[in-house]
Amino acid sequence: MTIVVGYVPTPEGEAALTQAILEARKSNSKLLVINSSKGDALVDNRYAQEPEIQTIEERLAAQGIDHAIIQPVRGHDAAAEVLDAAEEQKAELIVIGLRRRTPVGKLIMGSTSQRILLEADCPVLAVKAGATA
Repeated sequence: MTIVVGYVPTPEGEAALTQAILEARKSNSKLLVINSSKGDALVDNRYAQEPEIQTIEERLAAQGIDHAIIQPVRGHDAAAEVLDAAEEQKAELIVIGLRRRTPVGKLIMGSTSQRILLEADCPVLAVKAGATA
């Protein structure tokens, strides 16, 4: 069994990772951490750098979580990367972090989390920063 978590180096991403770890421990599942970038900009603040990835790696290893961390840069948006990984791994759960956006902001900018919630073939657990168990 596999749990997929969409990770970005933000409070929302940390909340998602923390909750995904709890879920993986409860179900004794493998945790697949996805942190992607389209690769269309010189700097992508949502793409974790090596020190951040190393910290996550150490955190998961210290807790005995069977895991993998992938950072695809294939020109796909984050929602597509998470959905594709969940489908390929036959995930039992996807965990994502939510951030507050205005209705107009959602309409104009779209929503990665909304797309994952609507298109996922497995359950999706959406958490807010500061709202994990």
